[in-house]
Amino acid sequence: MSHDPRTVTAAEYPDWLRAVGTGFLRAPSVPGEEEVAWRLARTDLARTQGVFDAGRCVATFRSFAQELTVVGGATVPADAITAVTVTATHRRRGLLSRMMAADLAAAKERGDVVASLIAAEYPIYGRYGFGPAAWAAEWEIDVPRAGFDPRRRVPSEADGGSVELVDGAGVRELGPDLHARLAARRQGLVSRDESWWKRNTGMDVPAYETWTEPFHAVYRSSDGEADGLMTYRADARWGDGKQPLNKATVAGMIAATPAAERALWEFVCSIDWITTVRSGHRAPDDLLPLFLPDPRAARLVTLADFLWLRVLDVPRALEARTYGCEGALVLEVRDAAGLAGGRFLLEGSPSGASCTPTTREADLTLDVAELGTLYLGDESPVRLAALGRLDEHRAGAVPTADLLFRAPRRAWCPDVF
Repeated sequence: MSHDPRTVTAAEYPDWLRAVGTGFLRAPSVPGEEEVAWRLARTDLARTQGVFDAGRCVATFRSFAQELTVVGGATVPADAITAVTVTATHRRRGLLSRMMAADLAAAKERGDVVASLIAAEYPIYGRYGFGPAAWAAEWEIDVPRAGFDPRRRVPSEADGGSVELVDGAGVRELGPDLHARLAARRQGLVSRDESWWKRNTGMDVPAYETWTEPFHAVYRSSDGEADGLMTYRADARWGDGKQPLNKATVAGMIAATPAAERALWEFVCSIDWITTVRSGHRAPDDLLPLFLPDPRAARLVTLADFLWLRVLDVPRALEARTYGCEGALVLEVRDAAGLAGGRFLLEGSPSGASCTPTTREADLTLDVAELGTLYLGDESPVRLAALGRLDEHRAGAVPTADLLFRAPRRAWCPDVF
């Protein structure tokens, strides 16, 4: 068997999908022709890798173009990585390392600033220069305990806003602009193209899947502007004595204003029969629990690393974002893969930054994976130094870095890819 990855042909794609299903423990069989055709039409084979043994695919890897919002609202081109598997029979042979090296080299050549992925397992990707850059939290709300007054209209009349239910067409009309407004002020969000909005509103669902239409609620401010959108599903569960025990599960919620957030959470918690609300993936510093009259009614059920980043171009990455104060640092970035290492002078401010190679003495030394962890402002250099993952060579450099890289809110990526 050759351990060299290669791009997958259309003829090999069905077997590649079988290997993906095997790796993710879904099914060890080739999907049906209809599913293969649907997925192939939405896959760039030039960015789809496989490793084959005796004609059978035993490892998979795919990437696609993405835009990532960074601190300050700018976006950078990202190499989004997905469908990474190695069949259990072929582990520990360097297959993932070879596929990753090929993909990152191509991304660097293309001019991507970072690579991104959602890590299914924590220990894997640090050795390739990735660091956890955004975490995800999920809450379960005990609605009767939350403390909302059932006699009050939702949202409150005081703000003059309103909530209305819309269908998928309404989401496709309003959603992209809302997402863009949120992305302009929240680092960690990734781009959603037209196909994303179609796929998630039932317009482009393959025939082999069963689509259940969710509920979509839009919040409009007093001037009629659509400032928030929530998508949720509800079950039908009843307890003894015909007591409703229904749960609403939020599939997604984006809001351009705190008022919209508050109104939509109050709305979903006010629906008749709903006694439990699952929030879906939110930022760890989400406002949700504190919107409730009794914040303890929201029980934290998930807090985990989510979006991982790998910096490919240090100057472009650091120049794209803004910083918490004015300051300068010389960073020595180690990169075993040789893609982004070097010594760089970062001069940052709340209005922008410059980052250039330098021969000056380093103030701090860190691995490229730690730079990915710091990049969106979600981690503290002080914490990394305490963990021995960042070395200070000039007294005061770590506190300076802490002030520079700090962001007003924690990073948030609401999308799985």
